[in-house]
Amino acid sequence: MRHAPIDPALFVQNRTRLTRLLLPGSLAIVNSNDILPTNADGSLRLVANSDLFWLTGVNQEETVLLLFPDADDPKHREMLFLRETSELIAIWEGHKLTREEARKRTGIQEVHWVSELPGFLRRLMCEAEHVYLNTNEHKRSVSEVETRDDRFIKQLQAQYPLHSYQRLARLLHMLRVTKLPAEVELLQKACDLTQRGFERVARKVKPGISELELEAEFIHEFTRGGGGFAYTPIIASGANACVLHYIENDQVCKNGDLLLLDVGANYANYNADLTRTIPVNGRFTRRQRQVYNAVLRVLKSQTDGLVPGKKWSQWQKECEASIEKELVDLGLLTTREIRKQDPAKPAYRKYFMHGCGHPLGLDVHDVGLLSRPFEEGWVMTVEPAIYIREEGLAVRLEDDILIRRDGNVNLMADIPLEADDIEALMARRR
Repeated sequence: MRHAPIDPALFVQNRTRLTRLLLPGSLAIVNSNDILPTNADGSLRLVANSDLFWLTGVNQEETVLLLFPDADDPKHREMLFLRETSELIAIWEGHKLTREEARKRTGIQEVHWVSELPGFLRRLMCEAEHVYLNTNEHKRSVSEVETRDDRFIKQLQAQYPLHSYQRLARLLHMLRVTKLPAEVELLQKACDLTQRGFERVARKVKPGISELELEAEFIHEFTRGGGGFAYTPIIASGANACVLHYIENDQVCKNGDLLLLDVGANYANYNADLTRTIPVNGRFTRRQRQVYNAVLRVLKSQTDGLVPGKKWSQWQKECEASIEKELVDLGLLTTREIRKQDPAKPAYRKYFMHGCGHPLGLDVHDVGLLSRPFEEGWVMTVEPAIYIREEGLAVRLEDDILIRRDGNVNLMADIPLEADDIEALMARRR
């Protein structure tokens, strides 16, 4: 592991939270992700199945978790199945978890090789009444690739068509969105690593440096800290920042331009999500500072607006109203344009066209039922922005916020944010 060991008590607690929600007589099954192919004989690095990791702390291919809290035999109530290693696998692929290592990492005592799964599965399916199966239920997910879960569901339902099948994802979404203290600590480590990367880059930025060089500075710091990129980084100078998901990162940073950095670190599979916008030459122009401070005011008000009991839809409307006011003050919209606007196509969308924030955790756009009100323990990003394509100028700012009843906690509180603090940080390069 690149990261420090995680106390298995976290995974024990997560499994307990899940099993309390299962119907009586239920068997829940969670699979690892596939290792995806590229071309020829190539393959990508395994990406953890977030649900499996949340329940076990295991990130290894061909892993299966069975939870059957009402099983007659106590040994069948928690079972983990692993890929059995060999000398050949050890030579070509490296170390795989032993059963004893898996017990220590997960807190699960019944650990078997995955080759034993069919026999155990048949016994437990004959005993179970309900079966919870997992899928990737995310509103914005669009994929034509058949996953390991997809294949498993088809095979199991074909073999056992008369069982009552249930959705596991909805239960996991309800649970995963509320972060336990141990998870907050891991998120904080990801944010701290992000801070080190940002401060390193901010001191390197100058006219003539390439976006690509800055990407390299980030990954140097993240790798050295035992992490990596949480997502494909956006390092967008000048007009590139007006492209919401700009990832080419291959242009030269020019004097007088702003540089938008949307980059977060991943640590122990937990993700940070940071955006800062800084002046390439180290000093904001008057116009740049006007736009910057407008977005900053919205960031602060929306951070305060993250309160338990409020729904995301209401919070988003408050953000849009704040952006609209700032656009009028900046001379980008008039009150007459707002009065005459089509309610289905509000005028502010020319300059702000995305959500104000999203849940954060084991996935960058983490799972959670946003139709439900915010609750204490949620971690949300706050990322307002103003994009002025006609001026080749964009400002987006983003922090990661832990919602608390007695006052929210900004996990990125130590990362410079005020315009003067950004300029002071960049001046240190001299």
